[in-house]
Amino acid sequence: MLARVLTLLTAALLTLSDPAGDARGDGGYVLPTRPAVSADALDLRRFEAGPQGSGMRFRVGLGRIENPWNASSGFSANVTDIFVGSAQGGQRRLDHLRLNAAGGGWTYHLRVTGFGSTLERVAANGEGPTSLTALPTPTVRVEGTDLVIDAAVPPGEYAYWVTSSVYSPLTPDGVLRPGTTPGPTVLQAGRADAPVPVDVLLPSGDTAPFTGGTLPAVGETRDTRPLILAAVGGVGLLLVSLATLRLWRRS
Repeated sequence: MLARVLTLLTAALLTLSDPAGDARGDGGYVLPTRPAVSADALDLRRFEAGPQGSGMRFRVGLGRIENPWNASSGFSANVTDIFVGSAQGGQRRLDHLRLNAAGGGWTYHLRVTGFGSTLERVAANGEGPTSLTALPTPTVRVEGTDLVIDAAVPPGEYAYWVTSSVYSPLTPDGVLRPGTTPGPTVLQAGRADAPVPVDVLLPSGDTAPFTGGTLPAVGETRDTRPLILAAVGGVGLLLVSLATLRLWRRS
């Protein structure tokens, strides 16, 4: 019984899948060939979120792990952006990705690359210009084809916007943005203002975010631990009551 309760308490609060083979933006993105990066290495497959100590642990499953830029971390093909927020308030523009959030707004922005990761928090809510506060650097490790990320995001119930972009050390922020001119080092798209990610977390697999520029939220997660603890307390109270009743009958 105790083992079962502990398993429930530590289980992931949110688990979502994403269709395989859709890391091509609107379907017409052409990936760079120098260095060669496979679509699988950019393809979001799974996302998990749950509490870990005083923070949150995120697990991002990819089609495969590749390291074209020889990062010591063991991966360097993609850039994973995780925006964490709620159904109300927060920022709507997904930082420099040419996408806007739908279904809420973000408060935390986590960026994961093979050469370092960052976590920032919105210092002032609202739709206008805002400042960001840097938080402790997240820890990231590779497990199979998953990126396991521990971040200083308070445990809680959140909405998420998750994207995967092509990594490049030749840009200031490490993100390769699409262009319309063909070339071996270019991420080619059909229009100059195309969204930056090649894949977004959307269980339906809909390509509308790439044509309309708006990404729906996924989540929100719900912290079931208080309910589990309350249930355990109720079971304990019931057992005590039954034991008391048995003793009364014997007497």
